[in-house]
Amino acid sequence: MNTLTQYGRMAEKHWREHCPKMVRELKRKGILHQMLLEAEQKTKDEMATLRLELMKQGKTAQQAHDQAWEMVREKYILLPPEA
Repeated sequence: MNTLTQYGRMAEKHWREHCPKMVRELKRKGILHQMLLEAEQKTKDEMATLRLELMKQGKTAQQAHDQAWEMVREKYILLPPEA
């Protein structure tokens, strides 16, 4: 089983706190870890693409990283709380 990196661990903590129904359902189906790995990979892939684009626009590596994180984090990691 692949180990989660910081993004996967952050997603798990956030999901458990803010999306408990979704976590229960993913655990019931036996795919929680798989979905965390997927969220992590999508985040890394999208951030890498965005970083390159932002650096081409003149941002420093750190600025590009920070801006890419802000653009991507709520898509896969910091999901909105359940109602």
